[in-house]
Amino acid sequence: MSEATQTALSVDEALRRSASGDRAALRTLYQNEAPRMLGVALRILRRRALAEEAVHDTFVQVWQRAGRFDPARGSGQTFLYAILRNRALNILRSEARTDLTDALDEDVPSEEEGPEQVVARLSEIGALRRCLDRLDPRRRSAIVLAYAHGLSHGELAGRLGLPLGTVKSWLRRSLLTLRECLS
Repeated sequence: MSEATQTALSVDEALRRSASGDRAALRTLYQNEAPRMLGVALRILRRRALAEEAVHDTFVQVWQRAGRFDPARGSGQTFLYAILRNRALNILRSEARTDLTDALDEDVPSEEEGPEQVVARLSEIGALRRCLDRLDPRRRSAIVLAYAHGLSHGELAGRLGLPLGTVKSWLRRSLLTLRECLS
């Protein structure tokens, strides 16, 4: 039996066991596949923090969806990498820059420039500035750091000292508030 066939069989078996709640099987699957998956995610996302987030999210989904794996439809590796690819593409879409970067007239803020200085530079864009000013200062900082400085959700969580879920919900709610304010 070739090495690829043995790997595919072990991935299939690990998925089957994960579906029945075997955490050790998921751990083995992670140890065997995560390094290659990180490489694939890096090629798609081009940023290590985002690639790591994609791999992590993939294994969370694998744990939740392992029961959906059907060996008749494809190999276990195909199942894993399809989830990874979809997750990476979703991250790319969510990380796409909004009109805020266009509003900066392609002026890239320096690393030293804080979120409040970026907001101050937006004075010529009155409506956006007024809407940003309505946000809570910490949420406004999160929006500016994400969309003007390009920080990922994970990077924001680390920088702001907040849980990842909190950062994601702040950004989502803040963007909805901005959209409503600007319409």
